[in-house]
Amino acid sequence: MSADTAGTATAPAPAATTARPWILMYHSVADPAHDPYGITVARDRLDLHLGWLRRRGLTGVGVGTLLRAAADGSARGLVGLTFDDGYADFIADALPVLRHHGCTATLFVLPGRLGGTNEWDPEGPRRALVDEDAIRAAAEAGTEIASHGLYHVDLTLLGEEALHQETLRSRTWLRELTGRAPEGFCYPYGAVDERVVAAVRDAGYRYGCAIRPPAGLPGPYALARTHISQADRGGRLWVKRLRHWAGAR
Repeated sequence: MSADTAGTATAPAPAATTARPWILMYHSVADPAHDPYGITVARDRLDLHLGWLRRRGLTGVGVGTLLRAAADGSARGLVGLTFDDGYADFIADALPVLRHHGCTATLFVLPGRLGGTNEWDPEGPRRALVDEDAIRAAAEAGTEIASHGLYHVDLTLLGEEALHQETLRSRTWLRELTGRAPEGFCYPYGAVDERVVAAVRDAGYRYGCAIRPPAGLPGPYALARTHISQADRGGRLWVKRLRHWAGAR
């Protein structure tokens, strides 16, 4: 695929809301037995989490859907679901559980590593990443496909040209692959500053997902998220929801 300059115009941000949307952050859905980074949940644990949400009248959706609903006042009962890094297990293990519970999600992928592995994690374990066919399958199933940059690097450490490639080129590749330019961007490692936000906005994205963004960054381009792990069950999920509410005030 070749990059071009389409999509360089600044995208209008979603309307601001009075409360932060609740967005849950997942990564791999697989056997969590060897998980030095605490980013893997088993399929049955994801099922437990989504069941917990549904019993409380909450439905998981992609972030783009969540923000549009928040802008028009119809976000009550919606929770954002995100899956970082584009692990291939999303297709076999996450999608069926999402369908079972009537949920959708955002999958943040790395077009520079399609069909590769998570080489940025020195301790492993090595897990396969989605390829082009898997991305198309996820999109056809109703998943929002969004960018995680090209190679999973800390964007705050890059020069201008490399930052341009990570933001604009990744968006161009995904548009060519899916036929639709992605709305969202996820900052690898949650690392973000004003310069990175400006690059993401100028590349044409409508929102950016972080983890715990620094104070003062633009709301839709520095969305906080709640990390979800294998250790989370009903009680821990409730505590995390309360913490989110407290931070939104």
